[in-house]
Amino acid sequence: MTPLQEASPAPVSNVAEATPLTYPAPSLACAPNDIFDLVAVSGELAETIQGETDTAVIRKATVDILLRERKRGSEAIEAAFALRPREAMPVTSAYTYLTDCLVMVAYNVATGFLHPNPTPTDGERLTLLGVGGYGRAEMAPGSDVDLLFLTPYKITPWAESVIESMLYILWDLRLKVGHSSRTVKDCVRLGREDITIRTALLEHRYIAGAEDLMGDLEDSLYKNLFKGTAAEFIEAKLQERAERHKKQGGQRYVVEPNVKEGKGGLRDLQTLFWVAKYLHNVDTSAELVALGVFDQEEYDNFVRAENFLWAVRCHLHLIAGRAMDTLSFDMQIEVADRMGYIDTAGRRAVELFMQDYFRHATRVGELTRIFLTSLEASHVKKEPLLVGLFKRKRKARDGFKIVQNRLTFANEEKFLADKMNILRIFEEGLRTGVLLHPEAMRVVASNLDLIDDDMRNQKEARRIFLDLMLKHGNPERALRRMNEIGVLGAFIPEFQEIVAMMQFNMYHHYTVDEHTIQCIKTLAQIERGELIEELPVASGILKDGINRKVLYVALLLHDIGKGRDEDHSIVGARIARKVAPRLGLKPSECKTVEWLVRNHLLMSDIAQKRDISDPRTVRGFAKAVNNTKQLDLLTVLTVCDIRGVGPGTWNNWKAMLLRDLHGQTTMALESGLEALNRETRETEAKKALRTALADWDKKAVRKEVTRHYPPYWQGNQLSTHIVFANMLKKLKDDEIEIDLSLDEDRDATRACFALVDHPGIFSRLAGALALVGANVVDARTYTTKDGYVTAIFWVQDSEGHPYARSRMQRLRNMIKKTLLGEVVPRDALVDRDKLKKREKAFKVPTIITFDNEGSEIYTIIEVDTRDRPGLLFDLTRTLANANVYIATATIATYGEQVVDTFYVKDMFGLKYHTKDKQKVLADKIRTAIAQGTKRALNG
Repeated sequence: MTPLQEASPAPVSNVAEATPLTYPAPSLACAPNDIFDLVAVSGELAETIQGETDTAVIRKATVDILLRERKRGSEAIEAAFALRPREAMPVTSAYTYLTDCLVMVAYNVATGFLHPNPTPTDGERLTLLGVGGYGRAEMAPGSDVDLLFLTPYKITPWAESVIESMLYILWDLRLKVGHSSRTVKDCVRLGREDITIRTALLEHRYIAGAEDLMGDLEDSLYKNLFKGTAAEFIEAKLQERAERHKKQGGQRYVVEPNVKEGKGGLRDLQTLFWVAKYLHNVDTSAELVALGVFDQEEYDNFVRAENFLWAVRCHLHLIAGRAMDTLSFDMQIEVADRMGYIDTAGRRAVELFMQDYFRHATRVGELTRIFLTSLEASHVKKEPLLVGLFKRKRKARDGFKIVQNRLTFANEEKFLADKMNILRIFEEGLRTGVLLHPEAMRVVASNLDLIDDDMRNQKEARRIFLDLMLKHGNPERALRRMNEIGVLGAFIPEFQEIVAMMQFNMYHHYTVDEHTIQCIKTLAQIERGELIEELPVASGILKDGINRKVLYVALLLHDIGKGRDEDHSIVGARIARKVAPRLGLKPSECKTVEWLVRNHLLMSDIAQKRDISDPRTVRGFAKAVNNTKQLDLLTVLTVCDIRGVGPGTWNNWKAMLLRDLHGQTTMALESGLEALNRETRETEAKKALRTALADWDKKAVRKEVTRHYPPYWQGNQLSTHIVFANMLKKLKDDEIEIDLSLDEDRDATRACFALVDHPGIFSRLAGALALVGANVVDARTYTTKDGYVTAIFWVQDSEGHPYARSRMQRLRNMIKKTLLGEVVPRDALVDRDKLKKREKAFKVPTIITFDNEGSEIYTIIEVDTRDRPGLLFDLTRTLANANVYIATATIATYGEQVVDTFYVKDMFGLKYHTKDKQKVLADKIRTAIAQGTKRALNG
């Protein structure tokens, strides 16, 4: 661009005679003049710069006035939005109006005062257009301002100076300006080469300048670019959409969705409109009804979804003070509050807000399917390939037909005459391996009232529904489509409560209904033999034979009690008691389903929160499950439940715990509970170690076998006993022996320590591990009769994987420095024990329980609280300071929540029986947690 030309005095009218923009008052969040009084501001500006020739002074005066007016207008819009926080479209129009005024005044100053050109030549015509979202007149507070400076021929020095001056003013106003300077021919050429440019040009809007030039552009775009290229444009936009969804996680129900780019977000709605505009040259989405693409109800859904999503996006921008489109956990709470959601019994406001969000996202998906099928019908989009497990297309049964490779009814009237067809069409879809036609989904969704009590209680309805899960090998597809259309919630009304229900935590990746479908998907994968290597126990149980009907129904109902102000397992069991008979299960099957729903967390809790090497733990669990049939059912259900939480939740550590618990419990149930006892395990472990140390001196073997107390022999494997034997054999009193190794079976790093016993050893080891970012998942310490301590910790990195070999030496060095007193964990952890901003939104109440029945010799203290990097150190240090001996610790993490379980004795080797002692210890633990949490939140 050429340098700014020296300004010359210009008539006041060139600035003051700004044309007011035509925005009818009802379409704006507040009165136009409350946002920006274009005439008054232009007059004030003209009076301020009248006679001024210094371009810097003119620019500064312009920017000062416009900055003030931008601030005033933004505040007026935000105040109006706060009064009606769910009405977004008047707000997006208001921000567009404000931007238009700022841009127009900047243009008028540049053309009328800085670079006046009273008699421009034909080649000096200049047109200013808004493109993209700005051209569409939909703007959030932090949206970009995309401008197109259009010229008839090669840009002239005058036009270049105008553009440069104008851009400097807009940049000084802190607007995010995207700009391009092109001729009409440039626009067509570049639009042909780049789909993104073509899309932006599709939504151009006149702002200022030579209006006739915009007409030339429109004629050329439709004649030379858009015409005859619809199929190419549509395929490109759909490919772009697929890649965008993949980048955003590929799921509609991600816990921190992107309101603009995510699946079911604003960009999906905009893509629909872009394609419609490209094909039919429509100006508004309302025209899609007249074109027959949407019916009135579907269009109303479009409008509601668009309004809701824009409201969320505008609130996000206002909270962040900048463009922000990701609904992060901390943002979800603030947006819910701004939009007027309130807590109800059993549900937080943020969960109700996110449920609405996901329901709108689902509707966007429905609208997309309908629209794409209309494109297939007009042959501008390729038809879908067959899906499912079948290699060849199967012929549809009587009453159905396949159109455009999608299943629909042969005759709508006959289809609706039999209520059962609403279920049959999903069964037929699975049988043929063909997706449902959107027209069929439309009709089903519009006639859900046909699913009444009479239909639900018919034998044929029960058969079809159960066959959808049990017979065709792909229940996930049918259940997901039934859920999205509303059939699942209509057939099982109790299920409707959990549709799109979000659980506000970092553990669950999906909404409750999607989690349920993911669980059933996992079960089907196990049945198809796809997870034999990963899940040998569950695969073996299903191969040997199990009541599949009970298992599928229990999985379908296991979380149906969520969202109430009561334990969801208990509520769910009550619901299962009603639903299972309705689905046609026998009384004995109903009883088992109810038991599974009530106890669906039992096995997971025992495996992850208790010491399953303790025979009493296993005996107690065996009594609870009662028989191997229920044990096997609960094992498979537990595996599916954990895997259905989300990617990365299942790992070898959990697999090992569940396999071990299942194996021990099976033995107890088949051989008798008395088969599990400490004495037997101790004898077998000692015998195995003697054999393994056959090359040792007999005296050394005797010393090793007799130096340990009974708990040592039941809690470790032979390989660990061998490691400790070798460490103790060469240990000197002033040394620390450390053995670090990868335990692939457990997906963790095993850290073994041997040293002279002294108080607080457990706490200091926990502190050293925290300092190097190692997460402890299990730990045990044992004292020997001759004054030594052996400790074993299993640790993982922050991603739940074994601690990397490359970091082992740093881990070893930090442990030694800590144990030698060179590093004090309490001080060193201060700067590391912090919570990330997005994690601070979560509130987890602290619950402390004491159990003296779960172990023969220890009190079990369970601490359920908010997780953070230095928590385990704080807890173990508090226990050490209270002269509590920690034998075992198990750590179960559920996102931001953690359950730390300690097996302890007092300083005299006794349990904590008295309530007074328990209260004193619990108060100390609570104080330590509160202090640590405050430190982490303020960091």
